Amino acid sequence: MTRWNQADKKGALIAELREQNIILEDLQKDIKKDLDLFDLICYIAWDCPPLTRKERAQNVRKRDYFTKYGSQMRAVLDALLEKYATDGIENIEELSVLKLEPLKQLGSPGEIVQLFGGKSQYVSALQELTSELYHVAA
Repeated sequence: MTRWNQADKKGALIAELREQNIILEDLQKDIKKDLDLFDLICYIAWDCPPLTRKERAQNVRKRDYFTKYGSQMRAVLDALLEKYATDGIENIEELSVLKLEPLKQLGSPGEIVQLFGGKSQYVSALQELTSELYHVAA
């Protein structure tokens, strides 16, 4: 669990599992629940009660994590949470997500990054968001 929380890119861990012939998407189909891959792994390996991606996103919203950001930044983070809830963690870790709906409605990728004060600040906010997603599991 610690390794998952510390990974900069969850997609790299997923690729590592695939190299070991563990296909998480096949397991997700078998369980038929909209689980985050982290929850799927914990459920299968340790029989931990899983949360859906939507439940994880709702937990972040309930903790008022966004209040320290301005309204435009909150809109971006909320859109990233929505993207996570529908598509999973590996999809929000890449800058290319800023070109997709619903984020592209908030501005160009460059404009969105500048809302946070630059790329490093955006990446830092994204890392904090992913940490918040797994806060309950930590």
